[in-house]
Amino acid sequence: MTVPVIDAHQHYWKIAAQDQPWRESHHGAIAQDFEPADLAPLLAAAGIDGTVVMQSVDEPEENDRLAAYATDDTVLGIVSWLPVKDPAAASAELDRRELPKHVGVRCLVADDPMHWLASRDIRALFADIARRGLAWDVVPITDAQIRNVTALAEAVPDLRIVVDHLGRPPIDSGGWEPWAGNVARLAGNPNVSVKVSIGINVLSAWAAWDASGVEPFVDHVADLYGADRLLAASNWPVVLLRTDYATAWHDLRGMLFARFDDPAERAAVLGGAAVRVYGLDRFVPAGPVVG
Repeated sequence: MTVPVIDAHQHYWKIAAQDQPWRESHHGAIAQDFEPADLAPLLAAAGIDGTVVMQSVDEPEENDRLAAYATDDTVLGIVSWLPVKDPAAASAELDRRELPKHVGVRCLVADDPMHWLASRDIRALFADIARRGLAWDVVPITDAQIRNVTALAEAVPDLRIVVDHLGRPPIDSGGWEPWAGNVARLAGNPNVSVKVSIGINVLSAWAAWDASGVEPFVDHVADLYGADRLLAASNWPVVLLRTDYATAWHDLRGMLFARFDDPAERAAVLGGAAVRVYGLDRFVPAGPVVG
């Protein structure tokens, strides 16, 4: 059976259509529109079969925009916005419309300790999210966030949780703890997976793209999660703050292939894990065998 190559995390947006409060004045390289037609030739050149498109702002209109992007053949799945802190509003948004290629939900949590994850109503919401076949993307970075996400993973074992951007390791500062211990705690839950991608915090702090600085962190999550729970992801167009798409994908792919030399493991990190975690087999075409 062939396994498609999937970029598991990228964005599209039109600047005039949405306010992006996370985008700062020094982010000029991404202060423009990014559409499927811009990415399609880059995907073809890199040998990538399709992508998972992520929400980038917290508002219902974002989901309508994602639904429009889902009509593109390169889009294999969309991860929508969902106000998970408010179960009633979240349920209403889930029922508001049936999104095409809907595979997951996310909202931007920043440094919110997320103590509300212990609420009975919110855990019931996440159980419903799991029943709908949706994953939850999140970036837990503080000790409190790690504790609360870990407890949720244990309480709702059918919920597939995806930690974005390696869990935001301190790559720019050269630190290690508490990040290393936190991702290890999360790894104890088999329903937690990790995206091998670089977040905006690191990209903003770097003076230039530094693949070698990422390698120890990729090695650590590779040891903890294995190929079946790692998803290769570009974070395009945010990654354009420091490098082009081809370089980012080549370098991340190289780091993963340095750790996994078995063809089945390579196929997993470059697409198989994304198919499993997001249930993309509902939408994804067959792709080439990764070797």
